[in-house]
Amino acid sequence: MALTLFEPFRAVFYTPFYAAHALDAYGAEGVEVEMVTAGAEATVSGLIDGATDVTWGGPMRIQNTYDGQPDCGIVSFCEVVTRDPFFVVGRDPRPNFQMSDMMDVKFATVSEVNTPWLCLQEDLRRAGLDPDQVNRVSGNTMAENDRTLRAGDLDVIQIFQPFVEQLVADGAGHIWYAAADRGATSYTTLSTLRDTLQTKRDKMGRMTRALYRTQKWLHGTDDSTIAAAIGDFFPDLRAETLAACITRYKALGLWGMNPILPRDGFDRLKASGLSGGLFKTGADFETCVDISLAHEAIAADPPSM
Repeated sequence: MALTLFEPFRAVFYTPFYAAHALDAYGAEGVEVEMVTAGAEATVSGLIDGATDVTWGGPMRIQNTYDGQPDCGIVSFCEVVTRDPFFVVGRDPRPNFQMSDMMDVKFATVSEVNTPWLCLQEDLRRAGLDPDQVNRVSGNTMAENDRTLRAGDLDVIQIFQPFVEQLVADGAGHIWYAAADRGATSYTTLSTLRDTLQTKRDKMGRMTRALYRTQKWLHGTDDSTIAAAIGDFFPDLRAETLAACITRYKALGLWGMNPILPRDGFDRLKASGLSGGLFKTGADFETCVDISLAHEAIAADPPSM
């Protein structure tokens, strides 16, 4: 029987997940996986109500869930996106960008999800700045902010790929800050219920090995080939643009070399949620992370796809 895997939304930074399907990595490991685009909220609620076996999504949402439902039993077991995929892009160049530059501009943040701003406001705090003093525009989509920046009505916006490559290619935007440069920030993992991890451990292990094999392939394959492999997931995006997105993300170390979720990445993400007021306590690493399958996958050392 196939495992159901909920996808939150379509995004280039999820490239390894799409590659796993395109390459039939799950089939190569003897497990059938059906991917369903369910929405970001469903990546947690779908596990709790039994609508899905596994999801991929952000540990920030899981932390917030533990704050209100400490017995929810959700556990992350395979990390794929190990750094923050968002960028700060300005209308004018800022080659010597400092966090203090954010204090005197009109800045629009992401409205679709809250993790990008939560992580950035933690960056500001660590630079000794008050994020509440930023002239921040909220509530618009990234597409709306892209258009507003091009029109000259914003100084800087927070976006992910492919908006970044398109703005840069058009000369309409300049990268001020790649959030991935801060280092490990656990951004996207496979998650399930702890009970499911036990009762379906063999299948979850096969999924983890499949993604590890995909990670090996991703880091050993040229970016044009990767773009061609996942191109059907982005029918409206030019192959050259998709490849450029992948090139930049790979150079930033966005995608992990293996499926282990590191404690320092977990801690940085949790600190951002706490300082940003999303949750009061969250959960500790041992409660909501299980990397035993990741270690088993590495020990098995399966071949690249």
